[in-house]
Amino acid sequence: MMTLLSFERELATLYKELEEKTGLEKKELKNLIEERLKVIYKSLTPYNIVEVARHLDRPQTLDYIKELLTNFVEIKGDRISGEDRSIIAGIGKFNGLSLTVIGSNKGHTIIERLKSNSGMIGPSGFRKIARAVDIASNTFKTPILTFIDTPGARVSPETEKEGSVAALSEPIKAFLKAKVPVLSVVIGEGGSLGALSLLVSDRILMLSYSYLSVISPEVGASVLFKDRSMKKDIAKALKITSEELLNFNVINGIIEEPFTGAHRNPELTIQTVKEALQKEFELLLKEPSENLLKRRAEKFEKFKI
Repeated sequence: MMTLLSFERELATLYKELEEKTGLEKKELKNLIEERLKVIYKSLTPYNIVEVARHLDRPQTLDYIKELLTNFVEIKGDRISGEDRSIIAGIGKFNGLSLTVIGSNKGHTIIERLKSNSGMIGPSGFRKIARAVDIASNTFKTPILTFIDTPGARVSPETEKEGSVAALSEPIKAFLKAKVPVLSVVIGEGGSLGALSLLVSDRILMLSYSYLSVISPEVGASVLFKDRSMKKDIAKALKITSEELLNFNVINGIIEEPFTGAHRNPELTIQTVKEALQKEFELLLKEPSENLLKRRAEKFEKFKI
């Protein structure tokens, strides 16, 4: 049975019954569950959306790469301290277009998450992003696509010793100097400095049940109230949903997921993203690089990064 989120647990008994039914009874019960899910998803709170964004069955960067790109060649390492598996980068073909893809890597299983630090980016990951941007802009001159799904930057005494703040500045500077189109898509979590390292782009899209925030609701609640139970109030106050951010002109568009979340229909979600990417790159590739550079700098100066 699919992992149910906190606001879906009322359906646990129905899902258990579904496993025992066959034929017409199974079909009728499945329809009943789907109708109930539609009602539930019509009234999601901002924190409910955070929960959906974190679901481990949502398609992740490697899933998109597998389905959307051919001849993908991965770029590994930062040429300084090693490989950070929280970031996947490489070059492949998207509908015949040579494209550099850089994205967060969480992993679906426990082992995958351990290898990738659950998508939390360290100093070598930030430098790896900058290296991939430089290769795309100055060597192969390919457009850049970033997939964002990270809780944030990895913070520890070790990362501080490795120069995490200085490392974070490298991808930001690289994106601001990139002479090629840059498109960003928030596919799940868009957490704080981790998201920022992949977000400096010409256009930003979000999946409808993703979120983008300067701090996670849990950490925000701990910092402000010393009480993580306030996370729902913080999520509401932060204005982190795709609809809210579109209204504030922080992002440029929303890619609609299946009504009950990308985790319930990854194939349809990936196909919808593919169609959105095609349209975006058709427009971006018509722009002279000087215009892109100028507008990109003006855009993020306005956000006071």
